[in-house]
Amino acid sequence: MFQLERRQQLIVLIIAALILFGGGYKYACWQKGKTAESKVTLEQLETMPGEEEKKEEEIVVHVTGAVEKSGVYRLPAGSRVNDALAKASVRAEADLDSLNLAAPLIDGQKVVVPIKQENSMVNGPGVNPGGPFSAGLPKSMASGGNPAPGSGGLVNINTADQAALDSLPGIGPALAQRIIQYREKNGPYKVPEDIKNVSGIGEKRFENLKDLISVY
Repeated sequence: MFQLERRQQLIVLIIAALILFGGGYKYACWQKGKTAESKVTLEQLETMPGEEEKKEEEIVVHVTGAVEKSGVYRLPAGSRVNDALAKASVRAEADLDSLNLAAPLIDGQKVVVPIKQENSMVNGPGVNPGGPFSAGLPKSMASGGNPAPGSGGLVNINTADQAALDSLPGIGPALAQRIIQYREKNGPYKVPEDIKNVSGIGEKRFENLKDLISVY
């Protein structure tokens, strides 16, 4: 029977131990690399392009008028007028019926909350005697009249009601209703020129309106 000397046996054991140690070390390195790769992949999935930016999107609006805390507020993109009023704490005398609380807000928008007037119904719907409209309508309209060209008053096409829009030159009840329906469907007008997207308002009619309307 083949037998090894004690010294040879010791050498064989050392070689076997080295082989086992080397194999174990390589396996540990491979396992560590696989774990690190999985961790990187998970982090990449958690911060997919656009997700972080989407969470950080916000708009800045100015709320004033019949509110307790008039000022500038930061809100998540897609917020509504009602969300801005909740931040500013509406006063009891605020005329909320003159505002579209469900209207979407745009960055840089100014929301003016009007005060209720006892004789507002005498002058017709949407008229706020002695005070501004929710979006800064002309003083001539606030007193019950029609806006006079060159008077410096502008009709806010984002918040004006049908009566206010109907008072503009060349805008009848039907066209005023289409202006309101467009903003309710597509969101606020960003620039006055956007009103040309409404069916029935072309370049010529816009020329007669551009100095009388605003979007803030």
